[in-house]
Amino acid sequence: MKKVMTGNEAVAQGVKLSRVQVISAYPITPQTTIVEELSEMCADGRLNAKFLKVESEHSAMASIIASCTAGVRSFTATSSQGLVLMHEMLHWAAGARLPVVMVNVNRALGSPWNIGNEQSDSLSQRDTGWIQLYCENNQEVVDTIPQAYRIAETVKLPVMVVLDAFVLSHTAEPTEIPDQERIDEFLPPFKGDFTLTGRRHQSFNPITSPDYYMEFRYKIQKAMDQAKEVARSVDEDYEGLFRRGYGIMEKYNWDGADTVLVTSGAVTSTSRFVADELAKEGKRVGLLKMKMFRPFPTEAIREVLGGTRKVAVLDRGLSFGQSGFFAQEIRSTFCNEDEQPRIFGFVAGLGGRDVTPEDIRQMISYTLENDRPRHDIIWIGLKQ
Repeated sequence: MKKVMTGNEAVAQGVKLSRVQVISAYPITPQTTIVEELSEMCADGRLNAKFLKVESEHSAMASIIASCTAGVRSFTATSSQGLVLMHEMLHWAAGARLPVVMVNVNRALGSPWNIGNEQSDSLSQRDTGWIQLYCENNQEVVDTIPQAYRIAETVKLPVMVVLDAFVLSHTAEPTEIPDQERIDEFLPPFKGDFTLTGRRHQSFNPITSPDYYMEFRYKIQKAMDQAKEVARSVDEDYEGLFRRGYGIMEKYNWDGADTVLVTSGAVTSTSRFVADELAKEGKRVGLLKMKMFRPFPTEAIREVLGGTRKVAVLDRGLSFGQSGFFAQEIRSTFCNEDEQPRIFGFVAGLGGRDVTPEDIRQMISYTLENDRPRHDIIWIGLKQ
């Protein structure tokens, strides 16, 4: 069934299709309409789930940690300050190896107060042990939620599905809702290996001595490594059923290009348009869309970008004192390689400022015209 819906409605549809059993939520713009829609689904019987109203985002994550520990498929959604308030509990969810799925609607962080779109909120949580998947459009959003649960429940790590504030969350576009029976075929019921029950004596999240703690961390890292191939396999299975696949990254307009623009999220669609226009002008510039940020697909990046001469990275988030998040990661990927492309790190679109086709053209022109970047951060659209 096809329906015109917003990105937030697409999230709710994906959660419903995944037969989530517990939803815990606290409202924050621009994710509020996700949990509003889910609460209505629970109330009118469209979704057989328990909806928990809590007093903060910290409590929302604590609640679904508890419900997932009890062996039920669990969900929450948040944004910006709500996500950073959860920060402590994100570590607990990953450390406990819980296959929780959360949606984060990318929004700027204070201060100053801002509800516009940028990616700093989710990217600043990159070291918490959560898998992170970024969506370009509303169709990808609804398709990624069931995939996220299957990935999470396979590798036993939580997954954060990320979409852009307003550009996707509140913008409606035609979106196909997958058939429930086929989703049930793709995503079987959740069965946890170790769950809290009244029938067995078990201990969860105990204190751990130095004799064992490091091995717990080692196993999380091994699960992250495994998640790359699991995500590819899950996406291939999904494509086999629904003829839509996204992979962990996507190459676009690649033939003959030795300069590549790297993007993530909704700005990828604008970048496709620019790449097509440049091709008409005889300028071959490839586009690499990054869907997976954690685990970072290091080997795939080396394989895909290793033969290029220049890489322009569009970051809509900033690690203060360093540079854009994606640019950092791609630079580190090539640090020990004998041959590596020149990495041009651009920062644009912070706080919801538009990233226009002209801005993207400016990034590409700078990259084409310069042998190497003059600065680690090249600011685009900055008012002088």
